[in-house]
Amino acid sequence: MNSRVLVSALLVLDLAAILFSGCGGEQTSIAERSAPVESTVVENPATTPTPTATVPNLQERIFKSVATTSESEIGRFDFKNFNYPLPRGWMDSDRNDAELVNGKRPMTMNDEVERTGLSLSRVGYFDATGDGKDEAAVILKIETGGSAIPQLVYIYEWKNGQPELIWYFRTGDRADGGLRDLRVEDGLVVLELYGQDRYVVGELDTSKITGDEEQLCCPTHWTRSSYKWNGNVFRLHGKRLTFQTADENAPPIENMVEFADKKNGGKK
Repeated sequence: MNSRVLVSALLVLDLAAILFSGCGGEQTSIAERSAPVESTVVENPATTPTPTATVPNLQERIFKSVATTSESEIGRFDFKNFNYPLPRGWMDSDRNDAELVNGKRPMTMNDEVERTGLSLSRVGYFDATGDGKDEAAVILKIETGGSAIPQLVYIYEWKNGQPELIWYFRTGDRADGGLRDLRVEDGLVVLELYGQDRYVVGELDTSKITGDEEQLCCPTHWTRSSYKWNGNVFRLHGKRLTFQTADENAPPIENMVEFADKKNGGKK
């Protein structure tokens, strides 16, 4: 083959290579085309599940040690169909009692009226007043339309053939003062709320410790407080004890608000 034929052949090959690479959209160098391609292995998600955090059931202890039936007259009362007063902060604009029908009261939000949604969560029976007779503790869940679990707690005694309200209060949302347990021990009503030094005064729980902000799902502390019936009202009795969720056997902090004040050089 003469030199002119050889040059013509090389030109044809170069032109063909250029046209071929142009059809792919992007032109690449010989080094890029000849480099080995790394393969990516996509694992089957069915065989390699992604680990997820375990969210504790913060309601599992409620009434675990409390009777849910009673042979007394109050044990036969239908709390699913009953009227309940609403505490401050959850009271409707008309300020009327909330009526449950079959354990429910739907939330109403319109131009004419706004009503808090409620549902019956639990009813337990114990001697809250020390008179030897059962009282009923009724827990209503406030329906917020979201994942929050604020609740209302009512304690009724049986008087003159019907339930008579002797105490009620609201609890917070999960780690933020949410209800952990309610029971009677040694003649005292024992209340446990999630959070640091959380307890109730009147109808509301107290303000939280400064800096007690945490994930609502997973409280790091809970507080036990006790209340004694004096014939008219329930009064806080004894010390408030704040425990660590991770180690319930660790010594609790007593009266944590006062402890924090002293530690910070505040109130004595």
